[in-house]
Amino acid sequence: MGPLVPDIISNDLNFIIALVIGVLFGAILEQAGFSTSKKLVGLFYGYDFTVLRVFFTAGLVGMFGIIMLDHFGYLDVNLIYINPLFVGPAIVGGLIMGLGFVIGGFCPGTSVCAAAIGKIDAMYFILGSVIGILLFAEGYPLWEEFYMSGNYGGVRIFNTFGMTQSLFAFLLTSVALLAFWATSIIENKINKIKKPAVRLTPYYIGLAVVGVFIAVSAFMFPPKKSGLLEKVENIEFVNSYPIK
Repeated sequence: MGPLVPDIISNDLNFIIALVIGVLFGAILEQAGFSTSKKLVGLFYGYDFTVLRVFFTAGLVGMFGIIMLDHFGYLDVNLIYINPLFVGPAIVGGLIMGLGFVIGGFCPGTSVCAAAIGKIDAMYFILGSVIGILLFAEGYPLWEEFYMSGNYGGVRIFNTFGMTQSLFAFLLTSVALLAFWATSIIENKINKIKKPAVRLTPYYIGLAVVGVFIAVSAFMFPPKKSGLLEKVENIEFVNSYPIK
């Protein structure tokens, strides 16, 4: 609930709202078909890329929202906590979690959603997750050194590659649109569906328009801090506010 708590929403009410949002989120997951292990596994076998599209779309919407809020001064992005990057542990952890995804067919969230509607395989997945957590906690002293190694701090990709936030947002949106198109081709080939990956229907036209708008809008709404710095360096702007 971020800045809404405790100024607008009390700490006690916050838990109730979080519970309601969680239940609604789970219901949406189930209705979208994520309560079946076939949906997530389809990403690895190439017959269903719904998961990739959902997460890419969520990332773009979140990115665009942050850019807009930052531009209009409603959000200070410097106050957003970024989890520190531990390169080696992140790679190993990603491999282990990815292996768990493809074997079990669930992620932690979808497993709870599936278990809630009585899926036995999801219940076993949750049991395995709990056992894994306990083993990790009990054996933590053995791999603590590796777990804390390679700390690069809170890394922002566009800073690492020496590009502006707007350019990174544009490139990420372009990659997402390209991924949507490429995965449609792969899906059709794996499922032996003979139809063009992209058709001139209202759905695809609307998707393209929204994607282009998001990509271009990244340059239309630069960070507020950058705009203020440009004004400070403008002699005429500075002279228009004489110091008394």
